[in-house]
Amino acid sequence: MQRHQFIEWADQYLRGDLTGVDAQAFEDYCKANPEYAEIFSTHQDFINTLKEAEARNSFKAALAEEATKVEAPTHKGDFGAKVISFWSRLQINTGVAAAVALISVFTTLWLTGYFTDVKKATSDYSALRREMNSVKRNVTAQNKVIQNINNSDKSNKETTPTHFGATGFLLTKDGYVVTNYHVVNGADSIHLQNNKGRAFRAEIIHSDAEKDLAILRIVDSSFRNTKAIPYTFKKQLTDVGEDIYTIGFPRDEAVYGQGYLSSNTGYAGDTIAYQISIPVNPGNSGGPVLDAQGNVVGIISGKQKGIDGAAFAIKTKELVETLNRIPQESLKGNIVLNNKNSLNKLSRTEQIKKLQDFIYIVKVY
Repeated sequence: MQRHQFIEWADQYLRGDLTGVDAQAFEDYCKANPEYAEIFSTHQDFINTLKEAEARNSFKAALAEEATKVEAPTHKGDFGAKVISFWSRLQINTGVAAAVALISVFTTLWLTGYFTDVKKATSDYSALRREMNSVKRNVTAQNKVIQNINNSDKSNKETTPTHFGATGFLLTKDGYVVTNYHVVNGADSIHLQNNKGRAFRAEIIHSDAEKDLAILRIVDSSFRNTKAIPYTFKKQLTDVGEDIYTIGFPRDEAVYGQGYLSSNTGYAGDTIAYQISIPVNPGNSGGPVLDAQGNVVGIISGKQKGIDGAAFAIKTKELVETLNRIPQESLKGNIVLNNKNSLNKLSRTEQIKKLQDFIYIVKVY
């Protein structure tokens, strides 16, 4: 659960909008997740402090209203003069107390990173799709690639510039592919290019913006089923420190990167992702992250700016949950993930050779 979603849920609980089963579900969630219980405690203290400040301001307003009813004094010893004098002192003290309380609350929240963590700070988080048009390349080679995209629609594709490029990989041998939502969001058309330079038209059949996942299907008549998928999909959590690697397309040929899993949570404590220590660049988005045995453990999604080796990958468990939510009418047959790993006993070099047939450049127009 994202932190800002939990804060909204907590506000509903504090306002009394949750009753019965829903309120109990919130309490059970806090008990099961101590880090969120601490967030709730801090948030509750913050709300209570604001309510106290509001009560002081209401009291101040009430005194002001009563002061207007007191007649102006006729001489120095008049009772009204004493009341107004008392009110003036009280007004100053109340205002100072309220100001000090508010400043203290907001300073504490700022120093503890409360406002920074409510939602992802896009200034620090970088998605990893690359702008293809900014890459200088040989014009003849570029035209050849465009012509291969779809021979039946050659006239249109030759004049259509590529906007973004990233990575995707096969889920099934009959053409279902996964990549990131941010890669294909807003796309007019999508083409997947394999390691032999052939490109195939694809369409989005399901997307999940919250998990940053998009499921594509190759719909090009020239596509033929591939060989059996060699990797499996690990649904259990991977251990911190485990050796991992990825293959992606930060340029127009496959690039290998290796490292280790450095945290079981992603950016700003995001529980749907891992933090991984692998050097990644724009174009790596949507690439698979595999362990030493050849199991897919995640999908590259982004990195933290200014920190080398601080990249993030959506957990495979989240991918499986997304696949299970795809409406049946959107599918052409079922998506059945491979359960036989043929990479396990191969060397890393042989694993990479075998993998490249199943990983695609995602070109978004």
